[in-house]
Amino acid sequence: MNVGILLVRITVGLAMAAHGSQKVFGWFGGYGPDGTGQFLEALGFRPGRRYALAAGLVELVGGLFLALGFLTPLAAAMIASLMVVAAVTVHWKNGFFSPSGYEFNLVLGVAALSIAFTGPGALSIDHVAGYALGGTAWGIFAAVVAIVGAIGQLAQRGKPPAAVTTGAEATIATNSQSH
Repeated sequence: MNVGILLVRITVGLAMAAHGSQKVFGWFGGYGPDGTGQFLEALGFRPGRRYALAAGLVELVGGLFLALGFLTPLAAAMIASLMVVAAVTVHWKNGFFSPSGYEFNLVLGVAALSIAFTGPGALSIDHVAGYALGGTAWGIFAAVVAIVGAIGQLAQRGKPPAAVTTGAEATIATNSQSH
């Protein structure tokens, strides 16, 4: 069981960290804070650059913490919250299935929350440090924090501008917000 949880933690965590590094640093074909910020402004998140950095840092830190099994319920909440916001603002209108639907967001968010419910396993920093950060209470905590965080971000969102999306904006939307 510990190896199974480790594999899920590393896969989900590093996938999230990689997406965060696209936003924060422009790595792995990402658009960095400026390009991602333009996309987020088109969704109503202003100032877009600040939101791009915040989202990227949440993905990067939350992903690394999950991969390491460090403060696991917090990491799970960070990832799940961001996945709710991405699903609602970008992917919901495209239906369930990837590449444009919310399927990927759902899988990553639920996988992260599942780890909060099961705990990070013995091969984790939480376990080595003696933190018992898993179980039903911690899973519920992570889910509640994720929902409250997502609602908070969505409540701050302004109305998206009524401009026509250009080809460049569509490319940014497809490539930098693939989750």
